[in-house]
Amino acid sequence: MNIYVANISYQAKDADLLELFEQYGEVSSAKIIMDRETNRSRGFGFVEMPDDNSARQAIEGTNGQSFHGRDLVVNEARPRPQGDRGGDRGGFRGGNDRGGYREERRSYRRDEY
Repeated sequence: MNIYVANISYQAKDADLLELFEQYGEVSSAKIIMDRETNRSRGFGFVEMPDDNSARQAIEGTNGQSFHGRDLVVNEARPRPQGDRGGDRGGFRGGNDRGGYREERRSYRRDEY
């Protein structure tokens, strides 16, 4: 089972998260998500546990628990939507249609002369 862990202290490390969840059973992986640009924790992470019963106990036991001075928010991770990789966020999509920007710019230039 994949577990989502939020409100993690920025000083916490992957090993700290692993140690916290190992109290409830075998942990396949524990990863705090880091910002690519600043290489700083983003304050959340994921823990994978192969045994669903142990994972449920871990969720119940750690949700709301103080961890490095912050109360964790822990629940079962929701699967990512298919095909959503976060790349298209409403920006320019190619082609020549720029929403009339060029036409507007040209009309302003004509007005200036």
